[in-house]
Amino acid sequence: MNLGEKDKFFIWHPFTPMAEWCSDTFEPLVIERGKGVYVYDTQGRRYIDGNSSIWTNVHGHCHPIINQAIIQQLEKIAHCSFLGTTNESAILLAEKLIELFPSNSLQRVFFSDDGSTAIECAMKMTIQYFQIKGQSERCRFVTFDNAYHGDTLGASSLGGVERFFARFSDLGLPVIRLNSVEELNKVDSKEIAAVVLEPMVQGAAGIRLWPEGMLHQIRNWCDSNQALLILDEVMTGFGRTGKMFACEHEGVIPDIMALAKGLTGGYLPLAATLTTGEIFDAFIDGQENTFYYGHSYSGNPAGCAAALASLKIFEEESILSKLPEKINHLSKVLEKLKIENQKVIDIRQCGLIAGIELLSDNEIIGPKVCNAARDYGLLTRAIGNTVVFMPPLAIKNDEISDSIAAVQKAIGKVLS
Repeated sequence: MNLGEKDKFFIWHPFTPMAEWCSDTFEPLVIERGKGVYVYDTQGRRYIDGNSSIWTNVHGHCHPIINQAIIQQLEKIAHCSFLGTTNESAILLAEKLIELFPSNSLQRVFFSDDGSTAIECAMKMTIQYFQIKGQSERCRFVTFDNAYHGDTLGASSLGGVERFFARFSDLGLPVIRLNSVEELNKVDSKEIAAVVLEPMVQGAAGIRLWPEGMLHQIRNWCDSNQALLILDEVMTGFGRTGKMFACEHEGVIPDIMALAKGLTGGYLPLAATLTTGEIFDAFIDGQENTFYYGHSYSGNPAGCAAALASLKIFEEESILSKLPEKINHLSKVLEKLKIENQKVIDIRQCGLIAGIELLSDNEIIGPKVCNAARDYGLLTRAIGNTVVFMPPLAIKNDEISDSIAAVQKAIGKVLS
C-alpha cells in the first residue's frame, strides 16, 4: 500500500465524512514538507497554505528561529512534569505573555494542550471561582448563535453550530444562547457566571463579523452584573486581526482569555488560559480551593520554547507593523474578486482573516471550490459555501494576489 492507501486503512480523520474519504475514487493529499507560506505534497506539488494549517501557522513553515529554539530545547529535555516541578521555558513564556497586557490586568497563566482544553479550563475555573465566593448559583454561561469554542464536552456546550454539537447539546454545562448583544438585557444575570465569545469575528460560523462596539457593550454588561468575560482568542490571537489580540481593537481586557493555535507559531500543541490576579487569589486559601485540573503535557518545554521563539519573531521582525499594508492589499483583491464574479455574494474580512461566500442553488459548493483551487496552487478549506482564507502572517502581497486568483479560477472551474 502507498501512504494514501495506508491512511484510508488505518486513520480516522476529524470533521471528515469517512465513507467519502475511504472510497476507492478518493486520493488523500499527503503533505510532505513546508517552507515559508508553501506546503509540498509527496508528488512534489506546491501550494500556498491558505488556511495556515487550520489557522495555526503564523510565521511560515520551517522558520529557522523556531526550528533552532525547538532543537536547543530538545537537546536539554523534551518534557517534564508540571505537577510538582516547573521548567525554564514555561516560566519565561508565562512572563512574556503577561507582559503583552496592561499591568494589573491579566496576571496568571494556566497551561494546557489545545483550544478546547483552554476553554474547558476557563469554564471550570469560572464555576469554582463563584463557588469559592459563595455564589454557586452563578453556574450558567452566555454564548451566541453559531459559536464554536472547542469539542470537549464543556467547551462544546457553548457551541452553536448544530451539525457539530446537536448530539451532545443536552449533556454539557448549562448555557444560554443568544442571537445578539441586545438580548443580554433580557437575561436573569443572577445565574450568569460568564459571557463567552470570540472577539471581532466568529471563525467556524463562516467568518461572521461582530458589530462595531459589541465587545464594549458586553464588557460593560459583565461589569454591571458581576459576571466574568471570557474571550476565546484561540483563532483571533497573535496578529490575525491586525493587532496582537482582537480585543485590542476595542480596548477591552477580559477576566479570562483562552489562547492556543498560533501560540507556538503553529508548530506544537500548546494552550494557555490567562486570568486576573483577583480570580487567582480566590483559589489560594485552603487545600479545598485547589484547582484540580491539568494535563500530562501542561507547560511542555518544547512547546513553550517554540512559543517564545514566535514572540521573539514578532518583536525582532516588527511583524505587526507590516500587517496594515498586507491587510489593505487583501481588501483590494477581494473587492476586485467580488466585482468580477457574480457568484461571490459576500466578502467578510477582519485583518488577514477573510470569508468568501458563494451563491449556489441549494448546493454546498464551497468544498468543491477548495478542491479545485488545489489545481491552481492554493490549499484552503470551506465552511459551507464560504471559502476561508487565513494565511500565515508571513505571506507577501503577490502571494495574496495569487491565492485569490486561484479562488477565482476554482469558482469558474466548478460553476462552468
